[in-house]
Amino acid sequence: MTSRISDPEQPQISFFSSTQRLTKMTQESLLSTGIAQIRASHSVQRFSRECMHYLTDVGFRFFFPALGGLLYGYDIGGTSGATISLESATLSGTTWYNLNSLEIGLVVSGSLYGALIGSSLAFTVADYLGRRRELIFSSIVYFVGSLLTAMAPNFPVMVIGRLLFGIGIGLAMHAAPMYIAETSPSQIRGTLISLKEFFIVIGMLCGYISSSLFVDIVAGWRYIYAIGAPVCLVMGIGMWWLPPSPRWLLLCTVQGTVNISDVRTTAISCLCRLRGQAIDDTASEEIDAILHELSLDDQHKQATFYEIFQGKCLKALIIGVGLLFFQQVTGQPSVLYYAAKILQSAGFSAASDATRVSVLLGILKLLATGVAILAVDRLGRRPLLIGGVSGIAFSLFLLSLYYTILKDLPVVAVIALLLYVGSYQLSFGPIGWLMISEIFPLRIRGRGLSIAVLANFATNALVTFAFSPLQELVGAGILFAGFGVIALLSLVFIFLLVPETKGLTLEEIEAKIL
Repeated sequence: MTSRISDPEQPQISFFSSTQRLTKMTQESLLSTGIAQIRASHSVQRFSRECMHYLTDVGFRFFFPALGGLLYGYDIGGTSGATISLESATLSGTTWYNLNSLEIGLVVSGSLYGALIGSSLAFTVADYLGRRRELIFSSIVYFVGSLLTAMAPNFPVMVIGRLLFGIGIGLAMHAAPMYIAETSPSQIRGTLISLKEFFIVIGMLCGYISSSLFVDIVAGWRYIYAIGAPVCLVMGIGMWWLPPSPRWLLLCTVQGTVNISDVRTTAISCLCRLRGQAIDDTASEEIDAILHELSLDDQHKQATFYEIFQGKCLKALIIGVGLLFFQQVTGQPSVLYYAAKILQSAGFSAASDATRVSVLLGILKLLATGVAILAVDRLGRRPLLIGGVSGIAFSLFLLSLYYTILKDLPVVAVIALLLYVGSYQLSFGPIGWLMISEIFPLRIRGRGLSIAVLANFATNALVTFAFSPLQELVGAGILFAGFGVIALLSLVFIFLLVPETKGLTLEEIEAKIL
């Protein structure tokens, strides 16, 4: 019988040794997994602590530019009740209450026309004034427009007041996201810019509440419009207290309009003041990084009109304008403006009380926007856009089915309406404004953003005024299906063209994505 010779390098195999080795490997695997989970948990906790630290130190400073959004939202909500008061023979308090449909349209849409003028004006004055002074100027125009509207002795003066208020909207909606984007830390930039959308919704709710309080009072429309004036003053004084955007100061430096040695120190001081102690020790490095990026690619030259439509500027313009275009042509103005009619057609008696319906929808918008604010810097921009726009498309097709096939199921219309509002506030509502403030290169940011904002208000006006004629022509079912198809096209646009900008500085976005 042949004896087995042991090889010192040959592992001896036995049941016990295998079991011991397996146990040891399992323990090591569990230990490494546990360490990885602890590290991941610590990373999440560290990220949360940093975000909370930034929010507590930095958040208050962005309250004042966000007031521009609150005034915009208040105008939307307040005008719904002001027109009811203005048209009433007993409550108007005027001798010119008997307004025709065209004149009422001018009252309702006067601020929208003014916003078109304001966003066009921003194209030429934005880089000259800077973000901070543009916001101060918009607060002054807001204030004058608010008082003119509230104290109007006749209809023409009221229309002028509405146009001036609208110019303030156009300027504020252009400058506020830009100022916040250029001065906020990259870790919470999405949260802070999305807060502007949150303030718009809060403004709408305040407008609806103000309407319900004053709509039954003689000359109540004057009180509704006058309430906005003190907010304009707070916004103006707050922006006067805040420093200018360091990035705008450095842009002026590299383009030769001011001395670099003086402005670098001022920019560091502004950045420290805006961010508090959290950025104090690294402010010089960040300013130098911005200066380095500006020194590349002919940034020292002012952009011409034609350069906006070339190279990476064109790519940014397609992304920015495309997002705000799809934000409106997926039916947002129509669905919200006609929400009461949708509920009335669904057979809900509560829909006759437009104020209550609007307040309920406003609360839903507020909750959904709050979710987006909490998630945008953790999940990213693309997941919220893709998920939200998918919900928009589904809800629009559901509305189409209600008006064509499911007319006996009014609950379908209500579910579709609520789903649309929630999905919009998770996606296009806050993320559209966030992306346009991030995506444009600094050199053309002022002009590029003005084009995007102009496209937003122009498309809003087009969809609003085209809805009723199209509804009469093809019917609500086909019209909402058409909006649904456009929502699917916007999904394709997002998949193919819209990048993820979470966690990147504005200079990194320009260098790596465009």
